[in-house]
Amino acid sequence: MKKTPSMDQWLQEAKQAPNADKVGMYLVHNGTVRVTARAEVRQEAGQTRPVKGMVFSHDREKVAAAEDATRALEGIYYVRTWLDEGQLSVGDDLMYVLVGGDIRPHVLSALDFLVGKLKTECVREQELYD
Repeated sequence: MKKTPSMDQWLQEAKQAPNADKVGMYLVHNGTVRVTARAEVRQEAGQTRPVKGMVFSHDREKVAAAEDATRALEGIYYVRTWLDEGQLSVGDDLMYVLVGGDIRPHVLSALDFLVGKLKTECVREQELYD
């Protein structure tokens, strides 16, 4: 388990980055380990046993590629990610994502794009049950 980053610090750094003067909006995503199994939440299964934790890992090269693809989107000027790894408990942070861009529709789309790529292409999640 890595040390969780400070979003206040991340935002301060983002506002000092190149092109910060073009950014009109920053959005943060904080993914956490939940007690309800993914299959139940996504309605792929009925009620399941409670999740007690998760083994979480990621491919750093794929994460970097996802960040680069997001930076290439229209109106996006800042992208930063942090992903934990190892055995985590319910309530622990899985990831933080910060996206900054010119207008709300661009930033919302970029955040959805990046989190989607991270979840489908970059991370491995193994839920642990009681």
